[in-house]
Order: sequence, then C-alpha cells, then structure tokens
Amino acid sequence: MPVGTQATVKAMTPEELTGIGAQIILANTYHLYIRPGHELIRRLGGLHRFMHWDRPILTDSGGFQVFSLNELSRITEEGVKFQSHLDGSYHVITPEGAVAIQEALGSDIAMCFDECTPYPATREYARNSLERTTRWACRCRAAQQRHDQALFGIVQGGMYRDLREQSAAELREIGFDGYALGGLSVGEEKELMYEVMEYAAPFLPDDQPRYVMGIGAPEDLVEAVWHGFDMFDCVMPTRNARNGMLFTSFGRVNIKGAAYAEDSGPVDPECDCYVCRNFSRAYLRHLYRCGEILASRLNTYHNLHYYLALMGQIRQAVAAGRFAEFRREFYSKRQGVQSFDGA
Repeated sequence: MPVGTQATVKAMTPEELTGIGAQIILANTYHLYIRPGHELIRRLGGLHRFMHWDRPILTDSGGFQVFSLNELSRITEEGVKFQSHLDGSYHVITPEGAVAIQEALGSDIAMCFDECTPYPATREYARNSLERTTRWACRCRAAQQRHDQALFGIVQGGMYRDLREQSAAELREIGFDGYALGGLSVGEEKELMYEVMEYAAPFLPDDQPRYVMGIGAPEDLVEAVWHGFDMFDCVMPTRNARNGMLFTSFGRVNIKGAAYAEDSGPVDPECDCYVCRNFSRAYLRHLYRCGEILASRLNTYHNLHYYLALMGQIRQAVAAGRFAEFRREFYSKRQGVQSFDGA
C-alpha cells in the first residue's frame, strides 16, 4: 500500500497511482485528525471524494504516531493525551475516538487503536502494553458503527514469542476482519524481525488478511510473504525517492552519485516504467542536483512502480507454486542484500 499520509501519496496523482497498479493506499488518521480535521472531510463527502481516489483506502489508528511522537504524549488506560506537533494544542484520542475518526474519514479498512511497543522493551512492559492493546481492541469493536468498514486488530507483544501468541489469541477471541502484526521495524535487527514474523504467522487465521505494518524494504516484503503475510505499507519508496534513492531489480541506486553524471542508461534495464523508458540516470541526477520538482515526481513514480511490480510478480509466483524459486532469483540479482535461510 503506497502511503498517503496527508490524503495524498506525495508527488503522485491518483491517475498515476492507478496507472502503475496501486490497488489500495494508506492514509494517516493522526495527521488527518490534526489537519484538516475528520469532520471537515466527512462534510466534504469522505476521504475518497476529498482526495479523488475511488479504490480502497486503509487508515491506520494513529497509535504509531503516538509512539513516534512520544515526547508529546501520555498514555493512560482511557487513551492518549498528546500535543499537536503543529501548534502544541492538547488532544485526547481514545479507542472509541479512533474508531469514530476513521468512520468519519470513510476508509474501507480501519485499524484498532493500539499501543505500539518500543524496542527494546522488558517482558513486563511488553505484557502490559499488549494487554492494554487487547482492552482497547475490545472497546474499538464495541464502538464500531459502520458495517461497511472492515476493522483489523493489531497483534503486539514485543519480541517475545509467548506474548505474541497471547495477543493473537485474545484478538481472535474478540473477532476481527483481519489481523496486523504491529511493533515491528522499530529499531530491531532484520533477523529478529523475520524471526517474529515466522513464529507469529501461525497464530493468525489463514483465511483472513495478515498485515505487517510499517515494513518496506523489498527484501522485507519477500520475507514477509515467505512467512505467510499478505499486506504491507511503508513510506520507504516515496521518502527514499525524494532523497535520491531508487530501487531496482539489482539493488539500490543512489542517483546523487557522481558515477551517474554521464550515464545514458535507464535506472533499471529490467523496468518498463515511464521513467526507465524515457529518462537516463544522468538526467535524473541532474534534476536532483538542481532541486527540480520533477526529480521527486520521476523518482517517486519509478520507486512505486518497482514496488507494485514486485508485488505483482510475487502474486504470480505464489499462484504458480514457484515462490521459493522466485525468492532465490530475487536474491541472486541483488547487490549487497543478504539472503535468508540459504536462499
């Protein structure tokens, strides 16, 4: 899911996203609550009309933003009291409030309000955090009014296998339309991230969506699918594009590098996107070094095309029963990317 934090995937029009195969995007509950406000968006016809996007939208609950902006927030059993990062004003979001905000936004998939466990965290902290997340999940389910909006529960528990199992069991007892693995990509090593995905997947239903929140390196997506997960989001393809980092079938390209000053080749010879068909590495480097807006536009277009094409290739490989072979080929092409499990 390309990330559209402020009701826009930065540098891309909705038509461009559709053209490169985006099926669903993510929008941010916290940021849209702060500005322009969920009630304004409701009055203007909901998020789909507001941003001119007629395909599905998932809204996160705002829990991760509370975690990432924790110097401005205080967590209690009732919810979270925090200061706006824009003007310092005080706000409170409760589980019920998080559901109401997302219902006003009108997304197709809403997320339960959760406490994102930091890393590292003691077992006691992780247990208390997951148990609060379970209690909040109960309140979110009870508060749900819209039945045309799916609601996903979020599994917490830090890096502790038994706590992840406890969290998943408690959420399954409540019953949700899909299940997400939260509290990953928060500073832990990749090997530990993959270990958690490997042992947590069997705790979740195999006939409902499984979503790993906030992961986004291409190898992370391949490994998550390998371990049985279906849905992903990350700002990495768009944010890195604006910083001159491009993703390709053979690894990452830092387009700022002097080595590309006279390089007439495409970013990725295996890519058939608009950018690779029409522009050279030298030109993209020139745009970036000049600070041209088009640099962000073209870099973002390429990165999102790469990610969406990668996911399409993964789906085809899974359907054909050859994902293990695809995984080996993926790593064999890439420069400086570690393979896992002897792939």
